[in-house]
Amino acid sequence: MEKMECPHFKKCGGCMYLDMPYEKQLMIKKKEAETLLKPYCSVHSIAGMENPWHYRNKVHAVMGRDRKGKIISGVYMEGTHKVLPVEDCLIENEKADEIIGTIRGLLPSFKMKVYDEDTGYGFLRHVLVRTAHVTGEIMVVLVTASPVFPSKNNFVKALRQVHPEITTIIQNVNGRSTSMVLGDKEHVLYGPGFIVDELCGKKFRISSKSFYQVNSVQTEVLYETAIRAAGLTGKETVIDAYCGIGTIGIAAADRAKEVIGVELNRDAVRDAVLNAKMNQVKNVRFYCNDAGRFMTQMAAGKASADVVFLDPPRSGSTEEFIQAVAVLSPRRVVYISCNPETLARDLAVFRKKGYQAKEAWAVDMFPWVPHCECVVKLERRS
Repeated sequence: MEKMECPHFKKCGGCMYLDMPYEKQLMIKKKEAETLLKPYCSVHSIAGMENPWHYRNKVHAVMGRDRKGKIISGVYMEGTHKVLPVEDCLIENEKADEIIGTIRGLLPSFKMKVYDEDTGYGFLRHVLVRTAHVTGEIMVVLVTASPVFPSKNNFVKALRQVHPEITTIIQNVNGRSTSMVLGDKEHVLYGPGFIVDELCGKKFRISSKSFYQVNSVQTEVLYETAIRAAGLTGKETVIDAYCGIGTIGIAAADRAKEVIGVELNRDAVRDAVLNAKMNQVKNVRFYCNDAGRFMTQMAAGKASADVVFLDPPRSGSTEEFIQAVAVLSPRRVVYISCNPETLARDLAVFRKKGYQAKEAWAVDMFPWVPHCECVVKLERRS
């Protein structure tokens, strides 16, 4: 695989493994997963990417100015709030980088000021571009400090003239002095306000705030691995905990009797319901609730489930959640983890609650970065 040079290596704090052959990274990630999971089960293999470049379908640029006052966009330098100008990145979608460059170029002619964190003055704070891997749909989110957008129609027209491939443009208003990128209020400036992508043969609607894995190619590998690990025969009741916009549950629905998705974020649940409708999947139901509480209530009502999928955040699951799984007592648990350290910690708790890890698989979702995802199959000890 050819070695690519990046002018920002070591400055932006992103791709720590950029000076290392890809095959060697895969070996390191698999070894780390094996070491952490050794007390519980063996790790079969690691699935790498055929082409590990430009895989990020979500690109975020901070707007700023350099010392000479020239408009720049890029990332915060590691550990600072100083903007490092990045015009193209080896792991970001190339079309997204191109669009951000166009926006940068349009600002002066629209007399549009970029936001200054120190003074609190200025208009455009961030640009977020999301691209759909299969359908090619593109969303542009302009994060502004105030709701008043002078000559917005002309700006949208000028941007779409250069990039007719953009399918929706959203203004997100974030007036707070906070490190959060997106604010609560949004206005759709063009298109439907969301994009649709395909994953595992199903369509998914993605809005500006939806959680959607950033590497579409490897997400298919990850979810297929998880669904295979569940050993579904079409007779099972499946719970998709931390279900987000319903990706895993909807992908698994064809192979199960029924799927119950549980998620705390109300917007995500709304998207999940629409996604099930869009795919005409009739055997899925979604609930807005805490997954642990929901399963405890299910058990109290004498309901049961055969398989639980969980895909928690980097901080892992909680003892309460694992206790709730034990109370519900499914035959099998499939744990999808983006952090092998919290995964190992949680497997120890699962073991105490009567669940034995049987086998694990590693998936490289983030080439050139130390992170690694794992899928672990756990079974209830009889």
